[in-house]
Amino acid sequence: MDSSQPFQAEQQALLSAISELLAPLAALCIARGVTIQPMEELLRQAFVVAARQACANAGAQGDRVTSRISTMTGLTRREVTRLALAARAAEEAAPPAARSLATELLTRWVSQRPYTDARGRPRKLPRLGPAPSFESLAASITRDVHPRSVLAEMERLGLVTIDGARDRVTLLAESFVPRTDWPRMVGFLGANVGAHLRAAAANVMGSGSEHFEQALMADELSVESLAHARRLIADEWRHLMTTLGPQLQALMDEDQAAGRPQDQALRLGLYSWMQPMDAPARAPAPAPAVPDAPPKRTKRKPLP
Repeated sequence: MDSSQPFQAEQQALLSAISELLAPLAALCIARGVTIQPMEELLRQAFVVAARQACANAGAQGDRVTSRISTMTGLTRREVTRLALAARAAEEAAPPAARSLATELLTRWVSQRPYTDARGRPRKLPRLGPAPSFESLAASITRDVHPRSVLAEMERLGLVTIDGARDRVTLLAESFVPRTDWPRMVGFLGANVGAHLRAAAANVMGSGSEHFEQALMADELSVESLAHARRLIADEWRHLMTTLGPQLQALMDEDQAAGRPQDQALRLGLYSWMQPMDAPARAPAPAPAVPDAPPKRTKRKPLP
């Protein structure tokens, strides 16, 4: 047996998995008119960045790094140099990640007491006054932006409605999906799916326990059962937010009080995907019966 066969089998399995990842990306690009050329450029840059990081982790330095990257990626040395410069320029030109006050406020509103009721649902809040109020909630997130400005932004995004007669604010959505802001929406896609994929890839390359990454599969469901399952999933996410959210906030408060370096980040998500089941493979239809051919009759010669 060729010693390279197991390695080739692993590569083929990886390529098969990657084809599953590329299919929805290709569909998204086609839907938005993105051709393959910029996708190829991004993929080449990603290969060079990943190879350079692998060299750095191995302690490689000096002029030979470019040659090693060329060997690892299958690109020429000149192409490696060009892509490295392009990737560095893109990184320097990228704007810093903007802090979304609306997202932070919404997250705290749906997960923190006393802004949720006994069932864990977000309360209707007085616009002004001590906690629990919208003013106190906004002030708990930032002192740099006036609560009135935060409220106006959330109203613009369609996340809240204001009852002027009672001077009360009602949360309309328990999750922030900025459908009117395409760049922000696909930004969430990149951040959430990117984090999930990084966790899964790190587990595959490591011991398998570096990050929590599990999934539950159920089939043979009806359309009516899927509608019920959506409600169950939403309730489970709400429970996760109201139980884990305060505990994570308590950990951050403990770190701050203890003076520990707060230089680590955690992203946790829950997703679901629903689709029709694959049609079962049908057994080949039996070939139609061919009737037996009638026996040939031989003509008898008359006897003399």
